[in-house]
Amino acid sequence: MTARSISIRKKAINLTLSLPVQATLYLSLSSLILWTVYFSTYPTAHNNLHSLRHSTLLVGCH
Repeated sequence: MTARSISIRKKAINLTLSLPVQATLYLSLSSLILWTVYFSTYPTAHNNLHSLRHSTLLVGCH
């Protein structure tokens, strides 16, 4: 590997591990999980979380 390719690789690793990227990934994953819990019509998720939906005042189930 040349010095230039190593430098590009280090920049890519630093960008991937940067705080803004980590925060974006964390928020995206959290949002996906919350959407699945509260709004998914997928039968398995809906049936398993039915009582949670009904106990939450702002999220209607039916």
